[in-house]
Amino acid sequence: MKMDIEARKRGRPRLFEGRDEDKVVRALDKGLVVLRVISESDGLSLSEIAETSEVSAPTAYRSLITMQMHGLVAFDDHTQLWRIDVEAFRVGSAFLSNSAVSEQARPVMQRLMESTGETSNLGILSDREVVFLSQAETHEPIRAFFRPGTRSPVHTSGIGKALLAFRPREEAQRLAEQLDMKPFTDNTICSADDLMKAVDEMVAQGFAVDDEERTLGMRCVAAPIFNSFGEAVAAISTSGPSVRVTKDRVLALGKQVRAAADEISRNIAGRIVDFS
Repeated sequence: MKMDIEARKRGRPRLFEGRDEDKVVRALDKGLVVLRVISESDGLSLSEIAETSEVSAPTAYRSLITMQMHGLVAFDDHTQLWRIDVEAFRVGSAFLSNSAVSEQARPVMQRLMESTGETSNLGILSDREVVFLSQAETHEPIRAFFRPGTRSPVHTSGIGKALLAFRPREEAQRLAEQLDMKPFTDNTICSADDLMKAVDEMVAQGFAVDDEERTLGMRCVAAPIFNSFGEAVAAISTSGPSVRVTKDRVLALGKQVRAAADEISRNIAGRIVDFS
């Protein structure tokens, strides 16, 4: 046990004990906020970046110039917009390269997309949000699209419900009560009690559904992926327009997504949960 404690301390100098917020480099913190804002767009002007990130324009500009020097962002002289650059992709890809789930999920997602005709997605829970890690995109002209790194509210997401379902009950309830359940459509779940009911349905049937809860006309079916401890570490989903992903197809799609999730779980030596 002593060795474990000492190993954990190696990640920081002994001088830096106490509250984490006292150790924050403010300029770096603001720069990372700016970087995230740019990553969630297709290009922004300086004024748009400053407004969205709530960082002053001069500070945002200094952050941008610094990140540009490191290849994290690029400036388009023609459009006068800042965009994410290749080095940011390389840094982000380092996370995926260290994730056995992402590596093992990719071929399964591709097959799921081909068998259902709809886009398949891989996501995790992070900081009370769903983060999309990967996508196998259908060739249909009308389709769901989530850029890797995109964040989505837990309460409107099939992946979010699938992962919430396998948190310890008290933890899941606490998380549900902490969520900002903003309504996006008339179908959006807006209370912790209703979300926990949806979670219970997921456990009973083996898959979760986003029934046009985030975007009208789009439906999603998701199932969790388990590690060797039986913990839901990620989830896979099939998403598409409701004219193709009809309510009549949900059960069949749920079984396909559940089978794909189980295959990924086996590939990472995970424990398969029996939903029958």
